[in-house]
Amino acid sequence: MTMRFAGFAAVSAAALLAAACSPSTEEAPATEATAAADGAMTADAPAATGNIVAVAQGNGDFSTLVSAVTAAELGETLSGPGPFTVFAPTNAAFEKVPAATRESLMAPAGKADLTKILTYHVVPGRVDAAALTQQIQQGGGSATLTTVEGGTLTARVVDGTVTLTDEAGNTSRVVTADVAATNGVIHAIDTVVMPN
Repeated sequence: MTMRFAGFAAVSAAALLAAACSPSTEEAPATEATAAADGAMTADAPAATGNIVAVAQGNGDFSTLVSAVTAAELGETLSGPGPFTVFAPTNAAFEKVPAATRESLMAPAGKADLTKILTYHVVPGRVDAAALTQQIQQGGGSATLTTVEGGTLTARVVDGTVTLTDEAGNTSRVVTADVAATNGVIHAIDTVVMPN
């Protein structure tokens, strides 16, 4: 993918993930075993106290994501009833994108491209780690997820880690799964994914 596209994807994913990830999201990849365990432990996990946008705003590691969601005017949508599943890159993912590209996407003229990238990181419904792992197993090793943008992501387990492959063949790892929100769930990813 080009650096411009990487920037678009990073901005969108970060905007979505800001809602749910912790600062240590890139330290330990989510594995199939931990994803299943996380899903099984959902009943014991603390109840979500805010929607996707509120969760993101409460986490400094996702300030870029929050800024992107604001620039794309998606805050109201992602605060709505949903439910939504957001695959969101962290601030570190945005740092991989050239500053000029980030600025271009965040400018009013970049709104359409930014919106396309951000909505490519959102899947309708609540797909927690356990459900995603089950879909992958039932699919013989992969699951196709249709995004709000209209494109698809392919989820697989590679070396014990859930990965997403975008339509251009680029791959991202889920580094933190099941960040709860009142209107969905957030999975942090380490690389921005891009629609066609």
